[in-house]
Amino acid sequence: MQIKLTFLGAARSVTGSRYLVEANGSRVLVDCGLCQERECRNRDWGPFPIPPESIDAVLVTHAHLDHVGYLPKLVREGFGGKIYCTEATAEIAKIILMDSAKLMEEDAAFKKKRHEREHRKGPNPELPLYTVNDAENTLPHLTPVDYYKSIEVAPGFSATFYNAGHVLGSSDINVTVRQQNSQRSILFSGDVGYGGRPILTDPTLGIEADYVLVESTYGDRTTPEHTDILTDLEKIINSTEKAGGNIVIPSFALERSQDILFYINKLLLEDRIPHLMVFLDSPMAVSITEIFEKHPELYDEEMRALIKNHTSPFRFMDLKLVRSIEESKAINHIKGTVIIIAGSGMATGGRIKHHLVANISRPESTILFVGYQAVGTLGRLIVDGAEKVRILGEYYPVKARITQLHGLSAHADRNQLLNWLTSLKRAPKHVYVIHGETESAESFAELITEKTGWPATVPNYRQTVVLD
Repeated sequence: MQIKLTFLGAARSVTGSRYLVEANGSRVLVDCGLCQERECRNRDWGPFPIPPESIDAVLVTHAHLDHVGYLPKLVREGFGGKIYCTEATAEIAKIILMDSAKLMEEDAAFKKKRHEREHRKGPNPELPLYTVNDAENTLPHLTPVDYYKSIEVAPGFSATFYNAGHVLGSSDINVTVRQQNSQRSILFSGDVGYGGRPILTDPTLGIEADYVLVESTYGDRTTPEHTDILTDLEKIINSTEKAGGNIVIPSFALERSQDILFYINKLLLEDRIPHLMVFLDSPMAVSITEIFEKHPELYDEEMRALIKNHTSPFRFMDLKLVRSIEESKAINHIKGTVIIIAGSGMATGGRIKHHLVANISRPESTILFVGYQAVGTLGRLIVDGAEKVRILGEYYPVKARITQLHGLSAHADRNQLLNWLTSLKRAPKHVYVIHGETESAESFAELITEKTGWPATVPNYRQTVVLD
């Protein structure tokens, strides 16, 4: 038996997950994400390395853009097969892909106007990577599957999806390739979550595979063990309310916003904070929250108990789910302290910018960041202590209290990743460390070999390995 595995993305980088498995004359692609790092964005614009129509099936681990965001281009260029994923992932991916396509069209239109204003000659180079119509054409290909049930995805290929505990519907995918009287299995970790997070059940442990591809986003670091999210959030809310300001929280629509609602609801139930109005001001986050409510089978015991007691973090009395622009604008006219959760999580766009304009120069308000802030983003500038920042074309002095809430990452850290690996039922033949910057991936590969004796390597972009 000979199986070819090619790393078409997220190899020595964090985004653009795409892995091609070839055997028996069939081709299966695992994940189909956008490259979001500046140095690899050009990969999205060129032709796909193989003809998309030659791919029999696509398997998707979860609905983050760096795992699903390339799908509309793949479909437009000829892929006509099924895209297998869990039901929750399919529902969220529909929202994510339509929003991505809309933003691409808007960005291309803006750049076109700028080129016309600057009297640039020649064809307009700023076409969208794909359009809303391309995204709409992709949605019928999404094919929901159940956890823990083996399904045939191509001749000689079967796949089983396991709960990854990362975001709602996220999966590890075990691909089995059969040939004559033998078979080999390849486990794709997707993004691994960690035990003890709110709302979702813990990642599945004890899977069996011959080869493993494991993510390493946080493969070179550990999460502080004594992070008390509830206590930290309680102090931030109470001190800001006492000062008479607002708590403004830039947050991602998927998972992070729902986690924040969980913690706020818990503080309210324990009477540790005043009953303030809480606004989830993001149409995408509102839609995704509604998908959360449709899938109680994915909840952990604590979340199920809240639902049973009619104390859902998605339905508490003072929570307002905001969709319209008019409602969003009205928030900043409210007197007294409110909590505002809005996208984007790094303050690079979306409604959060308007709330920052209204609050960043108020010493009594708090800007609370709940996720990683990438270099070059507005969020990173604010966190790094900029005295003034440019928002919506104007400069504003930063006088609000700036703080971060740590411990909310949906990614497993170094120790948790190692725990997931060492829970495997038997030693794999080889571990490929992917989905991490080079330093992080190499550090984790060395740790794997040191702790287990297993061969572990960091593949390069477009490298092909033959699995016996």
